[in-house]
Amino acid sequence: MADDKKPEDTAGTAAESPETKAETAATETPAETEAPKAEEKAEAAPKADTVTDLADLGAIAGDAPDADAKAIANNPATPLRAQELDDQGRAYATGRRKDAVARVWIKPGKGTITINGRDQETYFARPTLRLILDQPFTITDRQGQYDVIATVRGGGLSGQAGAVKHGISQALTRYEPELRSTVKSAGFLTRDSRVVERKKYGKAKARKSFQFSKR
Repeated sequence: MADDKKPEDTAGTAAESPETKAETAATETPAETEAPKAEEKAEAAPKADTVTDLADLGAIAGDAPDADAKAIANNPATPLRAQELDDQGRAYATGRRKDAVARVWIKPGKGTITINGRDQETYFARPTLRLILDQPFTITDRQGQYDVIATVRGGGLSGQAGAVKHGISQALTRYEPELRSTVKSAGFLTRDSRVVERKKYGKAKARKSFQFSKR
């Protein structure tokens, strides 16, 4: 009887051994296969340059800033616009404000301003109007360096002063293009679009109403 049981036991152990081997192989293979792959990827991946100090950053960047500085020194900046002068060496521009239109010529001189053949103090008697004309020269430090000849038509004295100022600003930037950024930042090159608001029907003026009477 003992001999009969021994073959069964050995057969049972022999039958169980392949299954257990398969289970152990299934549990062990993912970890064992992933580890070599991860090591291969780590070896194949390029090493990234890590910057931990300003000296490392300078070593990576190289001499690029010095090269840029040398290129800028060798090629000085030139004005974006060319000088625009007529046959007599004057710069011309047209200025507008409200209903007034001014034609302005400027040239180097002693700072005299002539409006419609008359001196500015005679044509613009109010000091505030003469200050308006002088604003473009004040912000550019060119007071007393240019003579201005202007003809202006339309509008009142305030609108004409604004038109001449606009024309002086435009002409000054055409005579000295490098001053354009200064004059433009002050807003003198922009045409002031503000005009009188039109009258509305049923009203005395643009906004003013007639006196209301209840009875």
